[in-house]
Amino acid sequence: MAIQSGAAALCDAHVHFFSNGFFEALAGQKAGLPASNPVEAMVASLGWELPGSNVELADRWAGELDRCGVSKSVLIASVPGDEASVAEALRAHPVRFWGYFMLNPLAPDAVERTARALDESGFRGVCLFPAMHRFSVRDERLQPIYELAARHGAAVFVHMGVLTVGVRKKLGLVSKFDMSFSNPIELHRVALEFPGANFVVPHFGAGYFREVLTLGDLAPNVYVDTSSTNSWTKYHTPALSLRDVFSKAIEIFGAKRLLFGSDSSFFPRGWNRSILDQQMAVLKELGVGSEDLAAIFGGNLQRLLG
Repeated sequence: MAIQSGAAALCDAHVHFFSNGFFEALAGQKAGLPASNPVEAMVASLGWELPGSNVELADRWAGELDRCGVSKSVLIASVPGDEASVAEALRAHPVRFWGYFMLNPLAPDAVERTARALDESGFRGVCLFPAMHRFSVRDERLQPIYELAARHGAAVFVHMGVLTVGVRKKLGLVSKFDMSFSNPIELHRVALEFPGANFVVPHFGAGYFREVLTLGDLAPNVYVDTSSTNSWTKYHTPALSLRDVFSKAIEIFGAKRLLFGSDSSFFPRGWNRSILDQQMAVLKELGVGSEDLAAIFGGNLQRLLG
């Protein structure tokens, strides 16, 4: 089901590119895998399919988007240092994908990596996971990264709120995250100091919904993506429905700062259509008009990333 409205088409702001590099990083942390084929054994234990080469995986995602009526998507390099995998995908399909990459901003080469990714490889977003890498987004060491993003008109994707990595849980890998760095309010000063940068908070703040609404009301360069099941709503008392979430987000952010995302990641599942169907049904129930639907499901992302 493609969504067309003038130049707007269905776009996905949140797809993970689970490359060989991604699986190799996980296999290096998983005990008990056979030395001869650790990645193959690990992927088989998940019931997933091997990605093949980066170009093969990019081709598969392009075909999957065609099958599902998705015009274009963000591809996220989902472990630090895996920019090269998504860079190959971008070269293979330059009009089908935007590239984001995960960055540990405390790494010694973080600024250089960001500059290379934005200057040379055509990436359009840098992904920060404060709870995972245990840093504050207000740390002065991140200022050169924000400056680079602003200069390039790139997005700064910041995962706030509850952070669980499904594949790590499936593999029994310990995740020593620190949620004390996960409050969206941490971004308030940063967003105001870097008005030329655009900040994207996924999953409506993943449990910090009130805080992300406050942030969005105060900082016009903050967006939210709608991705995944949004199971964080169970933490609220009384529990929020997805209808409640969209209604309030549109009230505070407006439809122009919401970005549809599916959080798709692995094969054979491929693109997670159920997220689209669920969110489209909720928005139509709310009576959201066709122009705003086109913005949320593609137009806003196209405007943001170019």
